Amino acid sequence: MPAAAQFSRTANRLVITGYVIDAELDTTAHHITATAVVTFTAPASADEVTFGFHPALKLTKVTDDTGKVLTGDRTADGSIRITPATPFVDKQPVHWTFSYEGTITGNEDGPVEGLKLAAIQEPITYLLYPGRWFPTTGYQIDRFTAEMHIKVPQGMQVIASGKMGQSKSVTLSNGKPGDEYDFDWKKPGFPGTVIAGRFVAPVSPMGAPNVHVYLTVNHQASRNDLAATAAREFEFFTQNFGEPESIHLNVVEIPDDTLPAMWAPEVAAIMGSRVADKSGIRLLANTIAHQWWGSEVSPQTMNDAWITNGMSRYAELMYVEDENGKTAMRNAIEDVSAGALAYDTTPLSSAGRLNPFSPEFQSMTLEKGAMVFHMLRWEVGDAMFKKILVGALSQYTDRGMRSADFEKVAEAQSQQNLTPFFAQWIDGTGAPQFVKKYAVYRLGNNKGFRTIGEIQQDLDLFRMPVELRVETDGKTEMKRIDVVGSDSNFVVDTFGRPRHIQIDPDDWVLQSTPDLQVRVQILKGQQLVAQGDLAGALQEYQKALQANSQSSLASYRIGEVLFAQRNYQASANAYRDALRGDGDPRWTEVWSHIQLGKIFDVTGQRDRAVNEYRQAVQTNDNTQGAVNEARLYLQKPYQRPDTE
Repeated sequence: MPAAAQFSRTANRLVITGYVIDAELDTTAHHITATAVVTFTAPASADEVTFGFHPALKLTKVTDDTGKVLTGDRTADGSIRITPATPFVDKQPVHWTFSYEGTITGNEDGPVEGLKLAAIQEPITYLLYPGRWFPTTGYQIDRFTAEMHIKVPQGMQVIASGKMGQSKSVTLSNGKPGDEYDFDWKKPGFPGTVIAGRFVAPVSPMGAPNVHVYLTVNHQASRNDLAATAAREFEFFTQNFGEPESIHLNVVEIPDDTLPAMWAPEVAAIMGSRVADKSGIRLLANTIAHQWWGSEVSPQTMNDAWITNGMSRYAELMYVEDENGKTAMRNAIEDVSAGALAYDTTPLSSAGRLNPFSPEFQSMTLEKGAMVFHMLRWEVGDAMFKKILVGALSQYTDRGMRSADFEKVAEAQSQQNLTPFFAQWIDGTGAPQFVKKYAVYRLGNNKGFRTIGEIQQDLDLFRMPVELRVETDGKTEMKRIDVVGSDSNFVVDTFGRPRHIQIDPDDWVLQSTPDLQVRVQILKGQQLVAQGDLAGALQEYQKALQANSQSSLASYRIGEVLFAQRNYQASANAYRDALRGDGDPRWTEVWSHIQLGKIFDVTGQRDRAVNEYRQAVQTNDNTQGAVNEARLYLQKPYQRPDTE
């Protein structure tokens, strides 16, 4: 079965509405023993039903409402097909009890190739919803309730969705002492993630007792700062989106070998390595935003996932703007724009055909989805944009939303015809490439100048307002131009002579530019590096360099790949090209010097290495701790780890 089908609603032909799960975790043996009472409905015509299930788990018994044992088999991807003892009745709930057990170390083949989504281990066990550690269907689509009773070795704390009562002391199956944690999430949602760990005592920030942070001893120094950040982000989103379904939020550490972050109702999980990193602030904001966009409102189908994924990403950018200003927002938009165009060959309205964990699906729904919201904000204005978001959340609480539903809400709130907007960005592909042509005329009687021009772009059906900035000898003039079709005229009168005209100066519109194409190729290369395909990544970076031979970023990324391949001479050449390039982004300078220093250290040229580290320090650019690292290597030569 293709990966996308594993998570689709239609493939399973049933809808799960509730669970009661009893599970015991043995972290020493990496073992789980569990029963799950599953409430679902199925079509009367269904002679068998399919549940997603982790391939490492063994189903020991399935019984129906009457206690009759049911028969079934496993599919190639680990899912289970079961034949009912009696025919289903349309819309009539049934309750089947699944008993199962298995060993999950995280190294087995899981539901999604290349991703560890479940691992029973010390010091942190994680059972993520997409890991299918219980029988599932309709990933991120079918909303369900969950009552869970989780037994763990003594001293572990369990974090999940729903009101948690006082833990109870129990004796585990292996005779050792343990604790039981009980949870009950009664609203239809996605409470399928359980995290158990040996965390230090949780902390809450001053003034926000509803926020709790759970970290291991290795990262406990960051817990107060992380708690304060989480509280600020939670409050910011509450002010912009309204009250969430629950005011409680548990921020919890997960290991670095799984997803960077995961959310569930009342839960925001984040990698331990990111809790003290500046990039972790944005990652946490995105994860917390899912309490509204994903938990409170969900997509009706995976074709509608751009609504929740895209708005969570854009909520992250809104927080960046609020904390650090419009310049920081624009810098972030540059990277998001590259992701939006990286795989822009399929409309967002057809994204459901893709594996939800593929780079294509992630780039489309998160990055292009975020740009859709960014452009909608420009089209309707800030105040109306906020009304649209609040309206969507309030009208579709605990429900799935279609793209068409969101469009109706947006039009009702803004009182604007937004059909052309959604047709272009949801049902279409591509982005305009703006070209301007204009002539400047002096007006008589000392009345200034008139600029008559035309905005050209290559999408015949495009229709959207675009801002025009006219810089003159005196005052800068801004004008909003309705761009319709391939050619749109404009007239701007100014007192001073125009010196420079810029289309969309504040980056409100997703557009194709030569610089952005370079960023797209680099982004694709980075995704291939993450997948371990260094040869493919090198090809993408070289394409970027062909598009812009002066790109410092492309040269730097090439240097990284060659360094990983131990091709030190070619790597050094690439880093020197980065230093001679356009210097964009600025951090390529300091890190190129550091990387050159590392190359000289591993090739036994300490004096030359020290010179590079000193030049790195002299830049005073401490991006990602660069200056700190350079100073470290000034004291002690870099040594390449044996594992590299």
